Amino acid sequence: MSTAQGKLAFSWRYGAVLVLFVLLAMTVVGRLLYLQIESQGFLQDQGDRRVVRIEKIPAYRGIIEDRNGEPLAVSTPVKSIWANPKELIDAQYAWGFLAEKTGYTEARLRDRILRNQNKQFIYLRRHMNPSKAESILSLSIPGVYGVEEHRRYYPAGEVTSHLVGFSNIDEEGQEGIELSFDQYLQGEAGKKRVIKDLRHRIIKDVGLINAPAPGSNITLSIDLRAQYLAYRELLSAVTEYKATSGSAVAIDIKTGEVLALVNHPSYNPNNRTRKDVENFRNRAVTDVFEPGSTVKPFTVAAALESGKWQVHSKLDTSPGYLRVGSKSIRDMANYGVIDLGKVIAKSSNVGASKLALSMESGALSAFFHRIGLGEATGVGFPGESVGMLPARSRWRPIEVATLSYGYGLSVTALQMAQAYAVLGSGGIKRQISLLKVDGDVKGERVLDETVANAVLHMMEGVVDERGTARKARVPGYRVAGKTGTVHKVSSNGYQDHQYLAMFAGVAPVEDPAIALVVVIDDPKGGVYYGGQVAAPVFSRVMAGLLRVKNIPPDKAVETLVGLPKPVPPNT
Repeated sequence: MSTAQGKLAFSWRYGAVLVLFVLLAMTVVGRLLYLQIESQGFLQDQGDRRVVRIEKIPAYRGIIEDRNGEPLAVSTPVKSIWANPKELIDAQYAWGFLAEKTGYTEARLRDRILRNQNKQFIYLRRHMNPSKAESILSLSIPGVYGVEEHRRYYPAGEVTSHLVGFSNIDEEGQEGIELSFDQYLQGEAGKKRVIKDLRHRIIKDVGLINAPAPGSNITLSIDLRAQYLAYRELLSAVTEYKATSGSAVAIDIKTGEVLALVNHPSYNPNNRTRKDVENFRNRAVTDVFEPGSTVKPFTVAAALESGKWQVHSKLDTSPGYLRVGSKSIRDMANYGVIDLGKVIAKSSNVGASKLALSMESGALSAFFHRIGLGEATGVGFPGESVGMLPARSRWRPIEVATLSYGYGLSVTALQMAQAYAVLGSGGIKRQISLLKVDGDVKGERVLDETVANAVLHMMEGVVDERGTARKARVPGYRVAGKTGTVHKVSSNGYQDHQYLAMFAGVAPVEDPAIALVVVIDDPKGGVYYGGQVAAPVFSRVMAGLLRVKNIPPDKAVETLVGLPKPVPPNT
């Protein structure tokens, strides 16, 4: 090949290569332009899928507080530690450390990881203190991550546990107010975009999608100060008399608000490891019992309302017992001829039976129904018992007689407190509320005011020197109330040596403000009468409640108890 031919071939090859490179460059540039312009959205989405994640922002559950704003249930930020077993299985060097920090034994943690090695998510520890969780996360152990959550905390513990209830680890209401108002308390979680690395750690917040919406707060009617003192006194009595349990309910007569509601035994809602499910029961709302002599004031009220009896009417209870069919109804003694006030003060079964039997058949049951006995109170508390009040087309005399002194029907402590609030309000029945009420509560008249006030004054005789409950008196205040001591019922009928001791009443009589019911279940040691066991608890709790509510002492008793008379304001 000549020199000229060689140069020509080289130039041709050079040109071809140059054209090829130009074409390749144009192809690359064209592809880049295509990716940059036409496929930008697609590529951005694909990139985001690999590093950008949607993270949930936990929402605060609403606060439950008492009427004065004291917190009863709050949510606090915590961290939960979780793991990807597929990754963690390659970090066996850290298993011992993790076991120690998360509360496992090393063998148990190892077994859990191996059993779940095909999964991508398991919790190692829920709701840890944030600083303790960070001590684990700071080591960047492969497969170990953290997530922000909230934990429910109950500052008053067992004192308010039966009323407030509790939520589970996922902040879902399980008992009490937490359950009945769960939909109001629950917040709505928010969302945000974040960039995570290959270890699922958040590198950067990209942007907010939806802000979290906190749950609604709930303000209860109870006063935490009243709740504490009621619980303290109830616990003391249950312990002293070795009783099975006890309950106490206090109601603001003028509004229908529950000021205190306590039970014992109780439980600590902050301790999730306990299994004492039996103690979760709010006995004041769920447990029913025969009210015994605590209904006698209502029997007298029904008799007065019937028009067949007057305040000063007399009836003969001699010789201390009454034959009704084949049954004998007995008093503690032969009280002879007594007035209606003495029927209440002496707790005469014979007197109450004669009053009931003088009325039309079914009249007493209808009266009890009207004031709320054997009826749900409508407070909306989960598991509230209705109780039982017979409604018959035909009543046998013995059924009417036993109903008059509190047998043959069943009620809750809350129902009894509502009924006594009716007497204290002058015959007005107001809706019972576990939530704070603003403004006046009108209610419904279910009893003539004159009758209600007359019975209220008769009930003062129960706590005087000759009554059955002198220990229920409150220094400085006039108290109206009634004892109750009933045999407990089992599958074998009434028990001879097991009793319920009760006291129910209102104060101050001059201007009734609070109705209070105390129930002590099965006191031991031979002391079991309501006037002995429940009346002292009533006295101490009522005294504290009146102080909490700033109720001034009754003028009629100031000089009797040596209280200083109020100083008139300067004019």
